[in-house]
Amino acid sequence: MEMNMFGGISGLGGLVLLALDIWALVSIVGSNESTGRKVLWALLVIVLPLLGFLIWLVAGPRARG
Repeated sequence: MEMNMFGGISGLGGLVLLALDIWALVSIVGSNESTGRKVLWALLVIVLPLLGFLIWLVAGPRARG
């Protein structure tokens, strides 16, 4: 992944990260967690796209089966 001078991810890496974040947000909305917890998880993924996604991947709510 290419990093630009502002610390952001650009190009194909940015598109992949966007797709992963959208997947995380859809999974958060579909989870069995309370509304408050869903909002907090969603904010984490939106405000910190890469780090928030990684934290969600390890510890976040799972979608309904």
